[in-house]
Amino acid sequence: MNINVRMAQVITGGVCLALATTACTTTVVGTASPAPSASVANSDVFAGFNACQVLDQLVAGQGFNPGENKSRRNECGATKREFGTYGLALDPTQGLGEFAQTNDAVQSVSVNGRDAMQADIPTGGCAIAVEVGEHARAVVLATLITGPRDPQACVDAQALAEKLEPLLPKVR
Repeated sequence: MNINVRMAQVITGGVCLALATTACTTTVVGTASPAPSASVANSDVFAGFNACQVLDQLVAGQGFNPGENKSRRNECGATKREFGTYGLALDPTQGLGEFAQTNDAVQSVSVNGRDAMQADIPTGGCAIAVEVGEHARAVVLATLITGPRDPQACVDAQALAEKLEPLLPKVR
């Protein structure tokens, strides 16, 4: 199933959930109403997104191996022989502020009009974090076999981020 169809299903499901939880409530003056549950207030903007499926879609036909998730987090890496590795991490709890705090020499950039930040990866390559919400971001990584300081890594990371951006949830 392609990501656009899956995103439409997720959005439709979210709208139905929102309607189901609000459309049938009644308020009586003087009666306390429950606060929104933590699951609604802190919902995962990437629910239904699988980083490996998204990354595989972004690099389809370019000779990359299928993406591999090597942790419990929603992160994925795809390798292309004699080229390098592209990565994608979908983080529903950390925004650009945390990215800036944990990386050196961070630069503000824009990805298709969205706020983003770019930083060199300590082990070589380039990372671009794209804002999805105040406390959510998508990070693309490019590590090339040509060396840790190859400026092409940031060019490639920017291009990958630009392909990814239209697929990201619009949250404000």
